[in-house]
Amino acid sequence: MRSDPAGNRIARVVFCIVANEMILLHAFIKKTQKTPTAGLEIARKRKGAVK
Repeated sequence: MRSDPAGNRIARVVFCIVANEMILLHAFIKKTQKTPTAGLEIARKRKGAVK
């Protein structure tokens, strides 16, 4: 999922779909081309907690 925030910045939203529901796991503003590893780890941890 992508958005277009003000200031020519890029935001990312990480989500999963469980039982026909979209669950937001993590969102962040990208400051570099590479997706931050810490952001992905947060999303993975939260996905593991989803029942």
